[in-house]
Amino acid sequence: MDTFRPFTFFAIVLFLAQRTTADVGRRKVLAEDHVRGIIGAIVDNSTRFGKEQKVAMEMAIKDVYDKTSSSCDLRLITSQTEPYQTALAAWDLINKQKVKAILLPQSWEEASLLVGIGNQAKIPVLSFADSTPLWATKRWPFLLQASPDQNAQMKAIAAIVDSWEWHQVTVIYEDNDSFRSGITPYLSDALREVGVEISNLVALSPFDSSSFYTKLERLKGEQCRVFLVHLSLPLAVKLFVKAKEMNMMEKDYVWITTDPFTSLVHSLNASTISSMQGIIGVKSYYPQKDPHFQNFHTRFRKNFSLENPEEDNHEPGAFAMQAYDVVWTVCLAMRERSNGGQQLLDKILLGKFNGLGRKVKFDDRKVAPVQIFQIINVIGKSYNELGYWSNGLGFSETSTDERVVYKTSMSSLGQVIWPGRPRTTPRGWTPPTVANPLRIGVPTQSGFKQYVKVEHNSSTNSTNCTGFAIDLFQETVASLPFYLPYTFIPFDGNYDEMVEQVYLKKFDAVVGDVAIVAKRYQHAEFTHPYTESGLVMIVPVRTKNSNRAWLFVKPFTKAMWVLVVAISVYNGFVVWLIERKHRPELKGSAPYQMGALLCSAFTTLFSLNGGKLNSNLSRMATVVWLFVALVLTQTYVANLTSILTVRRLEPTVADVESLRNENAMVGYSNGSFVANYLVEVLNFHGSNIKTYDSPEEYVEALRSQEIAAAFLEAALAKLFLAKYCKEFIAAGPTYKVGGFGFVFPRGSLLLPDITKALLNVSESGRLRYLENRMIASEKCSDGDLVDEMSRLSPSSFWVLFMFTGGTSTIALLVYVVCHKRFGHKIVRRLSLAVMRRWWHQKKTLSRRLHDIT
Repeated sequence: MDTFRPFTFFAIVLFLAQRTTADVGRRKVLAEDHVRGIIGAIVDNSTRFGKEQKVAMEMAIKDVYDKTSSSCDLRLITSQTEPYQTALAAWDLINKQKVKAILLPQSWEEASLLVGIGNQAKIPVLSFADSTPLWATKRWPFLLQASPDQNAQMKAIAAIVDSWEWHQVTVIYEDNDSFRSGITPYLSDALREVGVEISNLVALSPFDSSSFYTKLERLKGEQCRVFLVHLSLPLAVKLFVKAKEMNMMEKDYVWITTDPFTSLVHSLNASTISSMQGIIGVKSYYPQKDPHFQNFHTRFRKNFSLENPEEDNHEPGAFAMQAYDVVWTVCLAMRERSNGGQQLLDKILLGKFNGLGRKVKFDDRKVAPVQIFQIINVIGKSYNELGYWSNGLGFSETSTDERVVYKTSMSSLGQVIWPGRPRTTPRGWTPPTVANPLRIGVPTQSGFKQYVKVEHNSSTNSTNCTGFAIDLFQETVASLPFYLPYTFIPFDGNYDEMVEQVYLKKFDAVVGDVAIVAKRYQHAEFTHPYTESGLVMIVPVRTKNSNRAWLFVKPFTKAMWVLVVAISVYNGFVVWLIERKHRPELKGSAPYQMGALLCSAFTTLFSLNGGKLNSNLSRMATVVWLFVALVLTQTYVANLTSILTVRRLEPTVADVESLRNENAMVGYSNGSFVANYLVEVLNFHGSNIKTYDSPEEYVEALRSQEIAAAFLEAALAKLFLAKYCKEFIAAGPTYKVGGFGFVFPRGSLLLPDITKALLNVSESGRLRYLENRMIASEKCSDGDLVDEMSRLSPSSFWVLFMFTGGTSTIALLVYVVCHKRFGHKIVRRLSLAVMRRWWHQKKTLSRRLHDIT
């Protein structure tokens, strides 16, 4: 019994040892079976972004194990924004800890150092950088952009700017290459599509806070007041605190923030957010009513508060959800056994996994962009949720309601509280003040003083500017919704030089008879043209030497002549028929009677001496016809006299080709663009072109034949011909060139408002009134040309013709009824005679044609 006890004890120990060894081996096998791989992650635990990212990643690892019984290991490294130390730590993760994938931090400057390491090791590298350059994924095949690209977000910002009709924005961004190469193209394209320009790009460095004041002071002195801020949370907080101190969070300022800052606004305390009142922010949207999000939200708040008790707010942001989804996707990809990093990369890109988390879909190795953004308005101690913007649809108050209504303007979302709490929407720019009025250049060399005239009063040492262009500009400014102070400054130079002064910032605008031409757009922009466009050739006129042999037929139209002859023959026939039995001279052969009929018809047209009438019926018809004939002859004489005495004019030169063929001299206004147009477009030789300063000089040169033609802008030609319409005329085609417009600097914030006001003046009729008033004193009547309107037609005399025709018809009917037997015989005989005569002439003509053949 005693010997058995030691043996039994030893057996029990050996059994337990074997049992323990087996359990350890079994646990090792199970561990190797369940732990599919290690994920390395580099986070900046000193930032809110990094803190949220860390908690979300750990939650994703745990949820994958709870739902799939398959786990991944997460190895975290804190970067503390030290790129080279982070690179060494990443090298350790890859080579010693054998991670199968690595997640990079938000900063592209750090991420760019690590991408090469992961790419060399041929493992998937997922970057959370907010703006990965477009070329990065092509340079490094194993790089995946785990944060959505900025294309859709930039479109949302452009839609906001367009909603309030702002035309320029100033962009403030964090000084790094990723913004310039990864975001600038998207932002520029989106703004260009809605007609908005970037007036200024201002880079801020997190390592140089001292430059904030200098850069903000410079921006404060510029007109643009719409600022787009694309900064990380710490840098944005510094910016707004400084802007608040410099009174740049007041009325007329607009601040718009992007996702890197807006998605973390919830983490700010009340004292910090007080310096950001009125900001509009755009952030990625996650459906908060989704059960998965609600579960994640509850657990995240608990875990985050435990790990970060120093934080006042424990709400998760969009970046936390992004990190959770990415880790979930990588873990699920690791569940399927893969040989090497390339297969794992392919599985991640497919993203077809079942589970609790939302799958991250990749397109061309980039996360599919967010299509819905939430728009917030920072106010009070937090912010108001104004609504949503959906890519391709527009703005809406809700995002998930099936009855959602989309609008094109953000103004449909309700009242926005702007910086300074103004009652109206900010203009986005500041107009000139009384202390610093708009400097407007006015040409002193305008040849047509009716458009602009500059007079200097030596006694008062003041300058007075008058004319149509000046009056129109004053009307335009008066119709603006705000007060615009300005002062006119005379300029003694040509028009190209004057426009260039705007580019050189010597003038803020130019007002006068300045033509809109492409060459001048390199220095300035123009309003909508306020005159008709075109270039006109002016030439002297001469009396038209037309064929005057047939001038006597001009008073009547062809139809009128045919009707006069027809009614005369008809009246003559009626008189001949009635008077035939009373007057023997009307009897005889058929040709004799036809001659007598025609003679009777036309002698009664001009006098009463055509013979004594015996029947009252013929007297009645003749008296009425004589009255009508009297009216016709007097009208004919009057109209013929007018045609003979009025001059009929035509241009001395028909077209430009005639001038070139004759090597003729031509003229144009001094200082205008016309000289280049004549040489470069119309192919005139430079030596054949002369310049003139006034309409009077044109007149003398044309009268003396010093020049054969003058070329003027259509608006000036209209004024010139209004005064000299009896001597000169426009000839040839009108060449398409720009009309006159007001000149402003390129990208001027005032230009859209001026153009809109100018259109209002035009549509109200004031522009037409001012133009008519300008040319009223110069206008002359031009009755030189005879057209078809001066020729008389039957429509002017149809009552008289019906009167005489009706009278003669009544006399004829009465005569036929009273003399039925004789009437039928006479009519029949006359008709047969006419038919025989027609048949005889036809046979004679046919015989002659046969002989010729």
